[in-house]
Amino acid sequence: MSTIKDIAELAGVSVATVSRVLNYDETLNVQEETKKKVFEAAEQLEYHMKEKKKRRRKLKLGMICSYSPEEELEDPFYLAVRIAIEKEIEENGFKRVPLSLEDGTEHLSAVDGLICLGTFSRTTVRRINEFQKPHIYVDAVGNRSTGDSIVTDIRHSVQGVMEYLWEQGHRQIGFVGGYELDSDGKEIFDSRLPVYQQFLKEKGVLCDSFIKIGGYTAKHGYRLMKELLNEVRQPTAIFAANDSLAVGCYRAIQESGLKIPEDMSVVGFNDISMAKYLAPPLTTVHVHMNFMGRKAVKLLAELIQQERRINIHVSVPTELIIRESVGRVEK
Repeated sequence: MSTIKDIAELAGVSVATVSRVLNYDETLNVQEETKKKVFEAAEQLEYHMKEKKKRRRKLKLGMICSYSPEEELEDPFYLAVRIAIEKEIEENGFKRVPLSLEDGTEHLSAVDGLICLGTFSRTTVRRINEFQKPHIYVDAVGNRSTGDSIVTDIRHSVQGVMEYLWEQGHRQIGFVGGYELDSDGKEIFDSRLPVYQQFLKEKGVLCDSFIKIGGYTAKHGYRLMKELLNEVRQPTAIFAANDSLAVGCYRAIQESGLKIPEDMSVVGFNDISMAKYLAPPLTTVHVHMNFMGRKAVKLLAELIQQERRINIHVSVPTELIIRESVGRVEK
């Protein structure tokens, strides 16, 4: 670490002056400019010492995914994020080490940090903490005091969708979403749902029969949309919790002889690559999946190399991409 002598040389004052300034000696009679030079020199040396301590070696980053390869294909959101992570790792000359929670300590000891992508139970979060490795969660929040995380700003994203549909005259808005079971067997409900419910409740038009909950695949979207179409009252617009669900909704709507958006409007979420190729092209929420994946690698590398002791939680905003799947309802 830097010494008082180093500070004195950099500030151009005596060692005694530095000592008295840093100890806030009230009997010291020096100009404010001199004190400023001493404090700035101390900060500057501390910064340079931290820079020297950074590890510049190539990192080995372990990657833990909570989902199966089959689930990744059914919901391409995780596929897009994973590819972005792998590209960033490769471009930085780091090494990616695929891991599972069942791997022994010999596998974990070989990595410098962990990227955790998916949904993780409390038990799993505790176990990851026990690994005592720098780590970051992507699309999830683990323990804020022990690791970094990067997530999508769900609340503002859903609020934006609902305001857009409302502006287009829609008052009967359905929701097609899902839930999962974590490794503890606990149900994890879609965080989009309460925002949707709150919006319509405040408007005085919330209808529980317009809410259908199942899974997150196109098959679930198809089945849940069929259920909605069999209701006595039907919505004029559907908000699907992801684009895969929206694809299933498209099929069910079109099979029933209805047209999108003339008879039924649809909005998705994520903006996966196929969304713009649907007929009609899907209006959806663009989640910055590439940014999230790349930023996760950058944050983890910084956490390791700079030995950062303050954990960071990043909430990434989204963008509503308006295409052709939403029509206007004339009052």
